[in-house]
Amino acid sequence: MEEDRRYRFLLEMGVPSLFLEGGRWRCFLAPSRSSLSQALHNSCCRKKSTAPKKMISDVTFCDENAEEPENAVDKHFSSEQQASILHVLNTASTEELEAFRLLRGRRSINIIKHRQNFGPFQNLESLMNVPLFQYKNIVQVCNSILCSKTGGDKRKLPENRFLRKLLKPDIERERLKAANSIVSIVSGTRRIAWAHLDRKLTVLDWQQSDRWRSMKETTYSSSVYLEEISSIISKMPKADFYVLEKRALSIQNSSMFPILLHFQIVEAMLYALLNKTFAQDGQHQVLSMHRNAVGKHFELMIGDFRTSGKELVKQFLSDSVLKADPRVFFPSDKIVHYRQMFLSSEPRRVEELYDSLLQAVAFYELAVFDSEP
Repeated sequence: MEEDRRYRFLLEMGVPSLFLEGGRWRCFLAPSRSSLSQALHNSCCRKKSTAPKKMISDVTFCDENAEEPENAVDKHFSSEQQASILHVLNTASTEELEAFRLLRGRRSINIIKHRQNFGPFQNLESLMNVPLFQYKNIVQVCNSILCSKTGGDKRKLPENRFLRKLLKPDIERERLKAANSIVSIVSGTRRIAWAHLDRKLTVLDWQQSDRWRSMKETTYSSSVYLEEISSIISKMPKADFYVLEKRALSIQNSSMFPILLHFQIVEAMLYALLNKTFAQDGQHQVLSMHRNAVGKHFELMIGDFRTSGKELVKQFLSDSVLKADPRVFFPSDKIVHYRQMFLSSEPRRVEELYDSLLQAVAFYELAVFDSEP
């Protein structure tokens, strides 16, 4: 027992001891705590030295103050990315810099002070001269600035996703916001109607055509469609965009197939005949707008069904006369004509006429102005 205690004591003190191994006595040196830590450190270093070489951005540095190769930071980014990052660093205020998580606190203040004392940053490497900035965190900061711009684009996705659901084909909102006037077109099985509105929601033209023989043609003759649609288009005014109503008809109901085919033919011909410059510039002037989206905008939907917009159009006509700032403006020289046209259409429930006006208003409010009235 006494020898065992003495043996353990010698081991703890790091004194060489003897132990039996394979029938032979060997000398064993018990490591001290400090030597054990050193051994572990050396073991880690040996493991790192045998690891495959990686790109400089992936290396973990033991010494944060170690000098880096010249322009090491700049080499991580393209010239366009460098220009974008430098623009932020040289123009952003303290509050704007603190919007980046890695620049909050003293770092943003130090950037401003450095700009005031030494002028704008000429390259990303010059960030090494700013207190609290070292090689590793400079790369992280630069990446965060670039990613924040990508994040900004992602925040716009919901808006773009809504626009893609509202209109087909896809179109840039900048083009929509620059529109000065549009022609909204709604076709039915018996007639086709259109409304011409400018960006002040002034009704410049609003009418319909009852010449519609195509549905009576059992063969759906292309020549008949071409003649009738060409005649109708010749009466339409010129505009920046032509907006067509897109109906949601199911092809599962076979009895609806002739009507669905009719709408598809009309839409295709309107696209072809009104997109006059598409072959030259590839820019769409004809867009399709979902009918139910217009119904939801004006709260005309009951479940999946859309109710008549007649009363809403009637209110627009009255407000144009009674209110100083109406939602839709009818010029005084045309208001009488439009009211008579509306009253004459009431017994026949000319929904195409009402819908063409509502679609034009919804297009401006949803796609151009991007705001609820």
